[in-house]
Amino acid sequence: MTPARNRVTPRGEIVAVAGRGGWMGNRGRLHEGRGARDIVRNHQSKAWITCLLEFKGRHAPQWAPNHYTQLFFLDEAVAFAAGHRPCAECRRSDYHAYRQAWSESQCCATPYAKEIDHQLHRERTSPAEPTLPWTSLPDGVFVDTGQGLAVVVGDHLAVWDDSGYTYREQSPRPTTGSAPVLTPPSTVAVLRAGYPAQIDVSAR
Repeated sequence: MTPARNRVTPRGEIVAVAGRGGWMGNRGRLHEGRGARDIVRNHQSKAWITCLLEFKGRHAPQWAPNHYTQLFFLDEAVAFAAGHRPCAECRRSDYHAYRQAWSESQCCATPYAKEIDHQLHRERTSPAEPTLPWTSLPDGVFVDTGQGLAVVVGDHLAVWDDSGYTYREQSPRPTTGSAPVLTPPSTVAVLRAGYPAQIDVSAR
């Protein structure tokens, strides 16, 4: 069976690949019609969330009419790079940890979900990728390199493989210079403040 177009890349694109996701999430209803598997919009709202694959035994059929479109991510690093945040319901403890790290990193009161969503939406739609020093980048941040997109993991980079929906190779992490960063600046700050992004084992 042809893979459905419901996997999300680090750039936030929605693609059809066979790779399995470690997380589910949504951006609202992106498909139309009963039985339709065609994505007709990139998002329906500013709330882009990342959810557990299973929660309290609930089961929601995919591609149901008038229902949000279920999206899938290899790992949390990919979801963060694409501009998603933890769900406040099924990932409540992660959501609170993310909000706390957001507050600490931006020296502000603990934000509400709507405030986070508005800020991330501004950053997702910014035409420029900020360039940051390699030494300032925490684990879980996605960067654009000469080898392609890659995630920072300790002293090395794991290069993203679009076709395999996984990480395909590793290279040493530079110790000088800067790199264009895909992950939204606010989430980079959250990771720098100590939020432990989940990274797929293929990156290690």
